[in-house]
Amino acid sequence: MNPRMIGVVYRKELLHSLRDRRTIISMIVLPMVLMPLLMFAIGKTASTIVSKARTEVPRIMVIGGADSPGVRAELEKSGKFRVEKAADDWKRLISEKNVRAAVDIPDGFEKALASGSAPTVTIYDYQGELRSGIAAEQLSSFFIGLRDRATATLLTAHGLPTKIARPFDVARKNVAAPEKVGGNLLGGLVPYFIVILCLVGATHPAMDLAAGEKERGTMETLLCSPAARTDIVLGKFLMVLTGSLAAVFFSLLSLAGTVIAVGFAAQATGGLPSGPGLPTIDPLGILGVLAMIVPVSVLFSAIVFSLSLFAKNQKEAQSYVGPLIIVVIAPCAIAVLPGIDLSLGLSLVPIANVSLVCKEMLSGVWHWGYIALIFGSTAVYASVALAAAVAMFNRESVLFRS
Repeated sequence: MNPRMIGVVYRKELLHSLRDRRTIISMIVLPMVLMPLLMFAIGKTASTIVSKARTEVPRIMVIGGADSPGVRAELEKSGKFRVEKAADDWKRLISEKNVRAAVDIPDGFEKALASGSAPTVTIYDYQGELRSGIAAEQLSSFFIGLRDRATATLLTAHGLPTKIARPFDVARKNVAAPEKVGGNLLGGLVPYFIVILCLVGATHPAMDLAAGEKERGTMETLLCSPAARTDIVLGKFLMVLTGSLAAVFFSLLSLAGTVIAVGFAAQATGGLPSGPGLPTIDPLGILGVLAMIVPVSVLFSAIVFSLSLFAKNQKEAQSYVGPLIIVVIAPCAIAVLPGIDLSLGLSLVPIANVSLVCKEMLSGVWHWGYIALIFGSTAVYASVALAAAVAMFNRESVLFRS
């Protein structure tokens, strides 16, 4: 292995890649646009949808309650609901989103409420549907308020203080540091996007430098050079790794710039409260994430480069590399799922282990034993993948597949 010759090959491939518009898009443009778009545009859209759904006056139906006109009238006068005429097929109407929810008021409810022994009120909704859930939540709040007022009236009638019905309150206070709160909110998503960008950044350079060379017929010319095959493959691999790391770097740079810009804009308009209570991410955790991403980038670069070497042309390489994104997304999603914590078993699962430990580090939690194990195991996996790429490049049957 000749380090000088590896550098020559690397510089040659770097210059070639920088002249390729598609490589620039995959390494720089796409990561810089994709990260802020996913983190903020989607979040803003979701926030707008939820806010709009909460301001909407939901259509509901009242089932029964003919002998409880006061309750029905109070529902209509509250201004929070649009009470539709009851229909026999109300369940179908809810399922088809024509009506958001329905409430079943039992017979004799109003009279029984005055005596303090009213039967159960049942609320029907479309579970998992946003607007239906909001309508059911508002109906629940309405009847809880009705119950509390009825209780207060009964207590007052018997000469008792209303405090008896609610002798104490229950308060919740957060004890976690702001970076731990921010880490739990964003710690699963940030590694998820970064790991995927590692793969995306390596994909196009790998296909161009391996399958593309075969397709253009320039691989034979390169093999005739004084450089050894191991030097050639390592030089090409370093270029693929550069693409992977560049995608991560530019995505984080773009994300940081977007966060700063949004923060300044919000502070200027008074839309963002200032103070220590704002959820943040541990700055040291970001550095830890970058360190853990390096062996992941090596692993992805070696795998994608090996697949591209095996392919006869770029179209075939795309068919090999395309399904790899599904293989990567599945373990990445583990870190996003609630209740999944880092363990000895998960620390040996490729990709999932890095996503989980990055989530912990962004929260300010440093499990040094797990960190060392995950970094070491990922480095081993990456070394095996790189050795496979070198072995494939030394096989004539692979280089000259037709």
